[in-house]
Amino acid sequence: MNSVNIYLEANPNPNSLKFVADRMLLDDKIIKDYPDAESATDSEIAKKLFDFDYVERVFIMSNFITITKNNQVHWDDIKLELKNYIKRYIEEGKPVVEIKSNQENVKSSNKEIDNKIIEILDEYIKPAVEQDGGAIQFESFSKGVVKVSLQGACSGCPSSMITLKGGIEKLLKRFIPEVNEVVAEEV
Repeated sequence: MNSVNIYLEANPNPNSLKFVADRMLLDDKIIKDYPDAESATDSEIAKKLFDFDYVERVFIMSNFITITKNNQVHWDDIKLELKNYIKRYIEEGKPVVEIKSNQENVKSSNKEIDNKIIEILDEYIKPAVEQDGGAIQFESFSKGVVKVSLQGACSGCPSSMITLKGGIEKLLKRFIPEVNEVVAEEV
């Protein structure tokens, strides 16, 4: 059994906490967001985390798991229990996610603008969002509107709309004049 170190990071969403492992849990390109237990069909750890009645969302990416809890409990009462569970699970060598196939579908008509948007998101936005325990993914661009999905701690975060409109939208408009608006799709 390999020993795993897990440390915790807070993020702007007060109901989410990031559990960071000292090793990669998933390939860099894979992002898994489970808004409920029924969606966790390819992740045993996510299914098991939903067995804790206070867990509302599980997000898994690279070397961390972000858990969103309900308002009825405080992190001080549950974070050690969750940390120890995640640590034991990883130490047992079980897969975090069963990877079947990687299907990346971008539903847009202008590949040149799509690529510019993706490049800006990758360079300027994703690192900050990931630092906060979440992810942003480009979904589409049509008629001046960029659609993105916010996942993990970003989903339901009180400050995510401020970040979306005040940060992401402003940045994309500055670099790409064809962009008029950025909206988030619920995942």
